[in-house]
Amino acid sequence: MARAKPWEVSDELWAVIEPLLPQRQRRFRHPGRKRLDDRLALQGILFVLHTGIAWEHLPQELGYGSGMTCWRRLAEWNEAGVWQRLAEWNEAGVWQRLHEVLLDRLRAADALDFSRAVVDSSQIRALKGGRRPGRPQSIEGGPAASTT
Repeated sequence: MARAKPWEVSDELWAVIEPLLPQRQRRFRHPGRKRLDDRLALQGILFVLHTGIAWEHLPQELGYGSGMTCWRRLAEWNEAGVWQRLAEWNEAGVWQRLHEVLLDRLRAADALDFSRAVVDSSQIRALKGGRRPGRPQSIEGGPAASTT
């Protein structure tokens, strides 16, 4: 049995993600080009993030659209509150909601393992501040000679 590629979204995962994505209606009078399917755009985004290639180098042969299309869709989803006027959307945006839904599912399945979790200290406020570093000690008795 062939192993699924990490950027391919399974039907089960897509069923969780799809309701979180904003729906765009096509214009009636001047509809323009048909929009790339959201699932394909997501897989293109995941491919770029997984492989680390530049957006413009996303291979067209994969069928995920152009790199610029995927990049624009990612920006649109990140700004979902701006692009969509749906009342039920909160200010957190698509990725925050997706993160919460997936964490809930993992908790329900008892599949979270925090034994190897890492906290990024830049995201935690230091309310009382830290110790002030002492004055650095010189290894030479006097000031250094000028180099100019």
